Amino acid sequence: MFKWLLFPFSIIYGFFVSIRNRFFDYNFINSHEFELPVINVGNITVGGTGKTPHVEYLISLLKDQFNIATLSRGYKRKTKGFIIADDKSSAKKIGDEPKQIKSKFPEITVAVDADRVNGIKKIVKKIKPSAIILDDAFQHRYVKPGLSILLIDYNKPIFEDNLLPYGRLRESYHEHKRADIIIVSKSPELISPLEKRIFSKNLNIFPFQQLFFTKIKYKDLKPVYNNKMSLSLIKCKEENYSFLLVTGIANSKPLSKYLNEFSENIQHIGFRDHHSFSKRNLEKIIKEFGKIKNEKKIIITTEKDAMRLGELKNADSFSKLPLFYLPIEIEFLNNEGDKFNKRIVDFIENFNKMRI
Repeated sequence: MFKWLLFPFSIIYGFFVSIRNRFFDYNFINSHEFELPVINVGNITVGGTGKTPHVEYLISLLKDQFNIATLSRGYKRKTKGFIIADDKSSAKKIGDEPKQIKSKFPEITVAVDADRVNGIKKIVKKIKPSAIILDDAFQHRYVKPGLSILLIDYNKPIFEDNLLPYGRLRESYHEHKRADIIIVSKSPELISPLEKRIFSKNLNIFPFQQLFFTKIKYKDLKPVYNNKMSLSLIKCKEENYSFLLVTGIANSKPLSKYLNEFSENIQHIGFRDHHSFSKRNLEKIIKEFGKIKNEKKIIITTEKDAMRLGELKNADSFSKLPLFYLPIEIEFLNNEGDKFNKRIVDFIENFNKMRI
């Protein structure tokens, strides 16, 4: 109701962010360039654009052809400094998103460091990668990437948003000019060429930039605590399952909307993004689950939340519940995945040829 009172603070915030960016633009503050391909995946808004599944897409594309590493700050981890993940690294140690990536791709190097310059130097010294993917580093301008990918949520376009704290923008939407590739994520499956042109015009795409649209692709449910078989949502629908949805993500609305297609009885317990689940939280979940009268009922969470829930100690009663997570992937619209893939592979190959 009184959100407009935050607008003056947005002006002040925007002023200082703009000054910082100009310092980098005019080299008053140096950006480090590295003699290897660095791909930056980030956004301008606060959370919820789907960075992790897009990073995972890049890993799947590149891992068999190149020696790649990922580097992020490890948001909400309980540690500091540079860490290379191993198969025993917890979400508390490296963060839930790096944990998720390492769990899916144990063969690649996953590292965390709030100081990306230091992180890259240490990765290069340890494994000599042929490419590094920076996760969530669009504002981390101390590193100058060779290729920058900016994600924009189709449902919350940056040209309709405002700066923090009045809006959700970390910096002016005009800073999208720093991106080489712009991906509009969470797009509807059916989007007309006219809609795409309108979006591109409103965004003011530059001639040197490529614009792609991706959608979320949901997979079968997988158990968090045991080795039970995956569970199909279609089967849940056929057998009239009830769902208790538990989320600790920035925006759970698309997930809730999707699950509504498969159950008429969905209860939702939402927490803040990257929430650390407490004993009291678990007790609340158990209590709400017990209230559901249907014998065919399950708890559904996100893959990111599963990284934290799966590590909880002293949760014997909770771990016995039918808790599943819903994996997601991204898919390019209009069969433009090959075009995107070629741009990424060509960038790495051409960069490495120049080094020889």
